Amino acid sequence: MSGLHALLRIAVGADPAGRQYASTLTGDLCAHPLVDFVIDVNDSGDPPPAYPEVALAAAQLVAEGLADRALLVCHTGLGMAIAANKVHGIRAVTAHDLLSVQASVECNNAQVLTLGQGVVGITAARRLVAAWVTFRCDFTAPAAAKVSVITEYENRASRPAATR
Repeated sequence: MSGLHALLRIAVGADPAGRQYASTLTGDLCAHPLVDFVIDVNDSGDPPPAYPEVALAAAQLVAEGLADRALLVCHTGLGMAIAANKVHGIRAVTAHDLLSVQASVECNNAQVLTLGQGVVGITAARRLVAAWVTFRCDFTAPAAAKVSVITEYENRASRPAATR
């Protein structure tokens, strides 16, 4: 993604505990002027996929450059963030307030936002997601150097011990 307000490609996923919110938020994202398109990573399998499968699928789309960001919803948002963070290069956060959502993007360059349908009301979730798409990472801010430390460690740790 280039440019201050380039249109975003967003992957959206939810487990059964977050499906209701994800449906509403997907509609909001599809109508948002800063969103190019939304990729729904849910399938209609029976039984539906568990949250790790959904989170990993969405995070992989971001890691591969097929999506710029991902929005994941489950009961608390926590399990989705843990799973998404297992994908190399992904920074996923659970955030239920505006300051955390803003800082996650602007300061930490997080590409994945997870929300808990059992934690935050739908009105607040809609406001957070509407704001989330307007935020961009400030690569000139002091926090950018800190994100680089994390990225360098991740890249070093993912190599076999003999090549470190």
